[in-house]
Amino acid sequence: MPERQIRLLGDPVLKTRSEPIGTIDARVRSLVEDLVDSVKLPGRAGVAAAQIGVNLRAFSYNIDGDIGYILNPVLVELAGEPAMVDEGCLSVPGLWYPTKRYPFARVTGIDLDGNPVAVSGEGLMAQALQHETDHLDGLLYLDRLDKENRRAAMKEVRESDWF
Repeated sequence: MPERQIRLLGDPVLKTRSEPIGTIDARVRSLVEDLVDSVKLPGRAGVAAAQIGVNLRAFSYNIDGDIGYILNPVLVELAGEPAMVDEGCLSVPGLWYPTKRYPFARVTGIDLDGNPVAVSGEGLMAQALQHETDHLDGLLYLDRLDKENRRAAMKEVRESDWF
């Protein structure tokens, strides 16, 4: 399947808490296929279901060639001293701002067979796990910026061609 169009800031689905996946049916299997296809494009570290217009708790990731997905992810562990890291978002194209993230993160959830899975990592993987889980909770990285950077980011958004 082709990758799905990414929803941009201003779309209500991005500010809505995603619903847990109950039954794993053909619709959920198709969603995972779309998420994986969508994250394979260059420059993409993760895609949450909300970013392709689906209000379900699922995301895909692509970190250093490690491509996968997780359903009903729960952020269960953050470790290390939080640090400011440059962060961007497909739903807010062209903007990069320092965002406080933990250097290690672990999420648990299930796969398409309903089996428990855990995904963890440091660095970019940790950042992606936190970022994509935020999407499923209706948060964008802009919501985590300090007041000064948020003001600058929103000004940049308002002046962008895509907004």
